Amino acid sequence: MEKELTMEQTFQEMEALIEKLESKETTLEDSFLLYKQGMEHLKHCNDLMNQVEKKVQMLNAQGDLEEFEEV
Repeated sequence: MEKELTMEQTFQEMEALIEKLESKETTLEDSFLLYKQGMEHLKHCNDLMNQVEKKVQMLNAQGDLEEFEEV
């Protein structure tokens, strides 16, 4: 099982994918595969951000911390 990447690691991988996509030596078929991988990385980043958002705490009017509630 592959270790889950951090957001920073995912961004680094996405930069590498972009470089490959920009290469004139990348075939059209490879471009589609790289694009698919990039979209999977974007979904992973979005999932990580959603996890962080759920952990965000806010100060209420009384100055007490409470969990962030999604609207």
